[in-house]
Amino acid sequence: MRSFVIGSRGSRLALWQAEWVKARLLERGRPCSLKIIRTSGDKITDRPLAAFGGKGVFVKEIEDALIAGEIDLAVHSLKDLPTAQPEGLTICCVPAREDPHDLLASAHGVPPGGLKAGAVVGTGSPRRACQIRALRPDLSIRDLRGNVDTRLRKLREAGYDAIVLAVAGVRRLGEVVPGHVLSFAEMLPAVGQGALAIESRLDDAEIAAALEPIHHAPTAAAVTAERAFLRGLGGGCQAPIAAHGQVEDGRLLLQGLVAEPRGERLLRDRREGSAAEADRLGAALAAALLDRGAAALLAGTPAPVAPFRPPARRP
Repeated sequence: MRSFVIGSRGSRLALWQAEWVKARLLERGRPCSLKIIRTSGDKITDRPLAAFGGKGVFVKEIEDALIAGEIDLAVHSLKDLPTAQPEGLTICCVPAREDPHDLLASAHGVPPGGLKAGAVVGTGSPRRACQIRALRPDLSIRDLRGNVDTRLRKLREAGYDAIVLAVAGVRRLGEVVPGHVLSFAEMLPAVGQGALAIESRLDDAEIAAALEPIHHAPTAAAVTAERAFLRGLGGGCQAPIAAHGQVEDGRLLLQGLVAEPRGERLLRDRREGSAAEADRLGAALAAALLDRGAAALLAGTPAPVAPFRPPARRP
C-alpha cells in the first residue's frame, strides 16, 4: 500500500494539525509520515507580515514541494492560503471547523471595554488592528509576531496589556489562556479562520479518496463563500478584510467586513442563500461592498502597526 508523505510547517500548532490528519489516515490503515518544510513566513522575524506582502508566505515552499512530488499532501491553516491554487494543485479536503472567533487575551481576561486607556494591545494583523481601533480608539496597537507560544510568552514577559489570538489555535494546543472571546459584532474573523485545508495534486485521486471520510461539506461551503468574497475584493490574507460563513439546514449566512486601516470606517454587510451557491453568495457580497466604497478603503495607505519596545526594567 502506498505510504503518504504529509508536508507541514514546523510550528507546534502546524505540527498538531498535521499530526491530527496523520492520525485520521492511520485509523483507516493508510501508512504516512511527516516532512517539515520551512516557509518564507517562518523566516520573517524583524518586520510585520503586511510589510512583506503577507499573501502566501506560509505556503509557497510547501506547495513547491507538492508540485515537485516531494510530498503527497499538505496541511495548511486555511486562512494562510491565497484564494487560488497553483496550476495542478487543489484543496481536496476541508475537515470540520474549530471555533472561528478571536480571543482578547490578558492577565485578567477583560473585554475591550475593561482595558485602561492607552493599554498596549499586540497584533500583527491589520484586520484585527483596525477592528480593535474601531472599538477603542484610545488603545495603543503594537506589532506582535510569532507562533502561539511566542505570543503568549510575550504577553507574560514583554509588557503587552493584551494580545489577540485565534481561539482555534489556543484550543488545539490545549492552552488555558485568560481572555475574552470577541463576538462577531466586536471582531469578525479572517477568511477561513479555524478551518484546515488539505492540499494535494489535482490528479491524485487516491489522496482525495483516502481523505473523503474527514471532509466536512458545511465547512467547505462556508469557506468557499468566504474565499469568493475575498477574491471578489481582490484582497490578500493581510488586507483589512474579514468574513464568516455558517451553514445550517442547507442555508448559508455570510457576513463580511472591509475596514479603513485606522478603523475610522467599517463597511459591513451580509448575504444568505443556499449552501450550494456558496461561491455566488461570496461574489455578491463583495460586489455589494464595492458598490458602497470598499475599493477606496482598501486603496488607502495602511496604518502602520508600530513595533513595541517595552520599558526598561528598573534595577
